[in-house]
Amino acid sequence: MIPITRLYVGEEEAAAAAEAVRSGWLSVGPRAGTFEGLVAERVGANHAVSVNSCTTALHLSLVALGIGLGDEVICPSFTFIATPNSIRYSGATPVFAEIDPRTYNIDPAHVETLITERTKAIMPASQIGLPADLAALRKIATKHGLHLVEDAAPAFGATIDGVPLGTISDVTCFSFDARKILTTGEGGVITTNDAEVAAKLRNLRAHAASVSTLARHTSTAVISESYDEVGFNYKMTDIQAAVGIVQMGKLDHVVEVRRALAARYDEMLADHDAVVTPYEPPGYGHVYQSYLVRLRGHRQIDVMNAMAQRGVATRRITACHLEPVYGNGPSATTLPESESLAADHLLLPHFVGLTEQEQDEVVEALITATR
Repeated sequence: MIPITRLYVGEEEAAAAAEAVRSGWLSVGPRAGTFEGLVAERVGANHAVSVNSCTTALHLSLVALGIGLGDEVICPSFTFIATPNSIRYSGATPVFAEIDPRTYNIDPAHVETLITERTKAIMPASQIGLPADLAALRKIATKHGLHLVEDAAPAFGATIDGVPLGTISDVTCFSFDARKILTTGEGGVITTNDAEVAAKLRNLRAHAASVSTLARHTSTAVISESYDEVGFNYKMTDIQAAVGIVQMGKLDHVVEVRRALAARYDEMLADHDAVVTPYEPPGYGHVYQSYLVRLRGHRQIDVMNAMAQRGVATRRITACHLEPVYGNGPSATTLPESESLAADHLLLPHFVGLTEQEQDEVVEALITATR
């Protein structure tokens, strides 16, 4: 079976993790700080705060911005369930917006129609590695006094007009789980230029202790911490950070290979009328965390089953507002573009290490299934 993804890790990551274990410091510590510095430098942000997942990054960001019970946050429906779930965790209500039919990202024009007096933030998702229209969303957020909290889980390394994601929004949340551009196994990072927000994030990720564990354990004097509010246990371990430090050195190569694989898929599928290949707007740097094709005239489940029988794995993204957990809630609505896309797209195998022979087999399986 050709999988949807394979890990791009090796002996360097194993050695870095082992060194962290032998150091005796496993929780958030010096390696996490180093990793945060590398991420901040890469995206041009003043601050980077590591956490144990992008889901917790999104939740923590909302809490740090004072968003909670009674508030509304606008987000796309066509996204991983973690996006609206993180809003629910904060006590706020997710309000689902329609997508742009070309980019599959949240439609700024529809976002503006959903704003009410309860709206406190917009949470775009940079879907499958393509940045959302952050310039338009930034204008809307500024006009209405809203926070822009970006779910850039699959888009680390992506750019708009040469500017990396990580500073355009008030806070940007990246994922480093096993399927993302870089991996630390599980893990995430929040970037921001706001020093006050960054301090709040660092405090809240560690049960809101007044002094960090690293500071207490490396001090020559006794330091007693206090707890002034309810915080969370959202820290990244130094083992994960050690792996992340190695992975950061591979980022340019990873993006280059993913873009080359996407270009080859584009070329091989260009004349196949049964599928629509991805769109990359001018000036956008897509990192292709996934390669999404849209089907014409074929049922998604039939194509997925046919390809599985030929040894090719595929995946799909849901329209969250149709899921049982959200289908009967106050945010339930009809989103034709999101619903249509959710029913007629596929994610194809796409990862560093995918060989030309394997890619040929994927395309052959797709074409055969859609004849």
